[in-house]
Amino acid sequence: MDSTKRRVLIIEDEQELAGLLKRHLEDNGFAAQTVGRGDDGVRLAEADAFDLILLDLMLPGMDGIEVCRRLRARSLRTPIVMVTARSTEVEKVLGLEMGADDYIAKPFGLAELTARVKAILRRVDTLQTTGDADAVPISLSNSVRIDPPTRQVLVRGQAVSLTPKEYDLLLHFARNPGRVYSRSQLLDAVWGYSHDGYEHAVNCHINRLRSKIEKNHARPELLLTVWGVGYKLAEPSAGEP
Repeated sequence: MDSTKRRVLIIEDEQELAGLLKRHLEDNGFAAQTVGRGDDGVRLAEADAFDLILLDLMLPGMDGIEVCRRLRARSLRTPIVMVTARSTEVEKVLGLEMGADDYIAKPFGLAELTARVKAILRRVDTLQTTGDADAVPISLSNSVRIDPPTRQVLVRGQAVSLTPKEYDLLLHFARNPGRVYSRSQLLDAVWGYSHDGYEHAVNCHINRLRSKIEKNHARPELLLTVWGVGYKLAEPSAGEP
């Protein structure tokens, strides 16, 4: 596999689809590797370095949601895109709650998939560059602190584990306190694209962030809902940094 190309791991048990995805990504300048079982996918993702993982929901050995959960439990930061054939929102939400960065529903066009992969990787590159330039820690309140160089978040003095997309979303809010964003604007700014029907990804990540940084996620004081518009980060009150 060419080490100079961006590397994509495809965890997909349908051999014909896996081969099609591999060929298409390689035709678009990526290096792609396929594996057909969930448990084998976990071992490969941990043993080798990939830039992005395409993860099917229904897999032998271990389903996609469990694969995602295990990889995130091991602090693997590689972006994960969940591929689901289900028409309901339940599986998509579960995948996002386990730490997937995004999802795409079958059937999908190869052009759309490639555009989404490129957008996610482009956004990762942009955030890494910006993070290097902005090395000053950010305090959201007296209880929450972000350290961009290490991507560490402390809540009441304790490090919390955020998925890559949860961290990117929080950092975006932290750099723009008080500004209200619609779900579509957040998809553009943090995911790198905006498609109708994917706003639910924003809702899910907001809810997970609240559960990790708020004293009471049911009564948020930092990540606020602006009804009918979207979300904003509360500006520091007097006496706070």
